[in-house]
Amino acid sequence: MTATEPAATAPKRRGRSARRATREANTVQWLPELTRGIPYLDIVPHEQLLRIHDASMSILEEVGIEFRDDEAISMWKASGARVEGYRVRIDREHLMALISTAPSEYTMISRNPDHSVSLGGRKTIFTPAYGAPFVLDMENRRRHARLEDFNNFAKIAQLEPAMHMAGGVLCEPMDVPVPHRHLEMTYSLLRYSDKPLMGSVTSRERAEQSLHMMGIVFGHDVVADTTVSTSLANCNSPLVWDQTMLDAVKVYAASNQAMLFSPFVLGGASTPASTVGAVAQLSAEALAGVAFMQMIRPGSPSVYGQWTATVAMNSGAPLAGTPEIDHINMLVGQLARFYELPWRCSGGCSSSKLVDAQAGYESARNMYGVLMAGANFVLSTTGYLESALCQSYAKAMLDGEQMRMMYKLGSGVNMEELDPAMDAVREIEPGDHYLGTQHTLANFETAFFMPKLMDGDSYEQWNAMGAVDSNTRGLTMARTALADYEEPAMDSAVLEELGAYRDRLCSELPEGIS
Repeated sequence: MTATEPAATAPKRRGRSARRATREANTVQWLPELTRGIPYLDIVPHEQLLRIHDASMSILEEVGIEFRDDEAISMWKASGARVEGYRVRIDREHLMALISTAPSEYTMISRNPDHSVSLGGRKTIFTPAYGAPFVLDMENRRRHARLEDFNNFAKIAQLEPAMHMAGGVLCEPMDVPVPHRHLEMTYSLLRYSDKPLMGSVTSRERAEQSLHMMGIVFGHDVVADTTVSTSLANCNSPLVWDQTMLDAVKVYAASNQAMLFSPFVLGGASTPASTVGAVAQLSAEALAGVAFMQMIRPGSPSVYGQWTATVAMNSGAPLAGTPEIDHINMLVGQLARFYELPWRCSGGCSSSKLVDAQAGYESARNMYGVLMAGANFVLSTTGYLESALCQSYAKAMLDGEQMRMMYKLGSGVNMEELDPAMDAVREIEPGDHYLGTQHTLANFETAFFMPKLMDGDSYEQWNAMGAVDSNTRGLTMARTALADYEEPAMDSAVLEELGAYRDRLCSELPEGIS
């Protein structure tokens, strides 16, 4: 499959710009899930990891965690946990027995089998950003996100070779009434992409409606048992699972749809002001969520993990790209391997307001730490600005290319290249070069990553081409990608049914929130 195709009637062009255009029009292959080819970075010795595990178990046994939902409380009581009001205290043996039924790997099928993916173990997927109410648009204006933006980001996720899901709340379409918003977003994800998706989690009814829409496309019998989605369940740190999230877990777990149990924590505000203390708490929260899902349907895919920002103690502002976030990801990854659970974190995160040096530094440092930590589900890899408040078109394209580079880094080195390379060494004379050898001619396009959006030309060449900065290159690529986008095929009757279901519910549901 291709992301771009050269124009059939394009006139012949000569020189550097022509070669650049030809190179950029080359067919791009979709990348399957990353199979890790590099070692994990275990940041602490095993005995220190056990101290953190013991601290998490002590939190659940001694302090307890609140499940603010009567149905959930009844389930915990029936399971043998100690319950006082909404406070649940879970013995470590009980908790470990529950989480042991969660699979260490699982597969999400797509309506296009080429985009079905597996994650867990040594397999990693990259997914788009989530939840921004603002966009930095094609004219570099910060404004409220609209449904048109949501549709555009769904198309960009479809086109990007290293994106393994259509995503979830790619941005919040603020021009759509809240009671209708989940319907428009699910419709968009199903129509404009044929990759796996995330469903709504803002109420039981919205989760059920998202699942019904998936059933229209995949078949209701399929989504009753087969994983086609992975959706988000955020704990309210510290130590609260609320009814909204728990209701969504009940809906998706019953149909074997995967869930991300992800405390959304601000280090120092909703956790102790300590890296290891924060990990002990968020791990307790996430494990309690995994255990709850396993009570609903043992064996349903449950992803452990977190989203973490540290807090600037002088202002209260959330910070992305700090070294402590790397440490937290490495500790959570090490714990996930201990629990034999797939795990999730966030990747290309930045607190910057623009696509500038800060955005690049923070995003790259976060993603490198994520890759070393070995995350299986990496959320928010593209477009993320302002600590999740803003989604940028330019950064979505720039980050997409970075994900392809991270993919190659994570794949490791290919030792099968050595013998042919040695043949090339024997072919040339000392002091000669390799540019004309058969080995170079056969491998120059694939041996080393050749970025399109990072400029490596000389200053004079760059200046002659218009002295274009990376933000402008990203915007140009976004316009080109959207112009070249082709909607993935869907049976016309299925598309009509999907649209009719959305339209009917939008006509029945109020526009305001009561």
